[in-house]
Amino acid sequence: MSDKLILIVEDEPKIAQILVDFLSMSGFTSKVLDSGLDAVASVKQDKPSAVILDLMLPHKDGLTICREVRQFSNVPILMLTARVDEIDRLNGLGIGADDYVCKPFSPREVVARVEAILRRTCTQDTISNPQEVSFKGVVINLEKFSCTVDKVHIELTPVEFRLLSVLIQKPGAVLSREILMTNCYDDARVVSNRTIDSHMKNLRTKLNVAQDEPSLIHSVYGIGYKIE
Repeated sequence: MSDKLILIVEDEPKIAQILVDFLSMSGFTSKVLDSGLDAVASVKQDKPSAVILDLMLPHKDGLTICREVRQFSNVPILMLTARVDEIDRLNGLGIGADDYVCKPFSPREVVARVEAILRRTCTQDTISNPQEVSFKGVVINLEKFSCTVDKVHIELTPVEFRLLSVLIQKPGAVLSREILMTNCYDDARVVSNRTIDSHMKNLRTKLNVAQDEPSLIHSVYGIGYKIE
């Protein structure tokens, strides 16, 4: 895998070229696809560090691609969309996208978002010793960025992993959405409560499927979440 390779799936050539140019200035190399047809295969073959994925694409839309990629990879995905209503945004995040940017956008903002995602997902590579935290059969390894439930590996998106890691290190403590946002997003963006709730819903579903016991993650009305 190239540590600097960004896969851009965008059918508008001018937008794609602008992204290539600005990513290049920040030290990234890019591969561009102008349709969704080969996007999933490219993720498997090229193993990019991150994917910039347009929502509306020829042959296969961005949501479908995101869903298929999440079946085998936790590669960070930044979605581009011209459809700004909240439902579309939450649909994108709900199937595993890590972030989204609405068109028209500043290319510098896109690069900043990509860099922020990579900082968050690559931080664990700098830890000198493996760090494992466990709670009631759930084990997360902060160095390997992995999670097992009753010794069975489960795939988590980067945001889901960070949410779980914050909760599992403070069992019983009620963490506000603001605290969870701060730990998941380090670029001072404004993130709605519904975005956090959407990620948390997906995380709880994955844990519940893997474990027969009642859900470990509980919502606390008007405040946030806790694990116990």
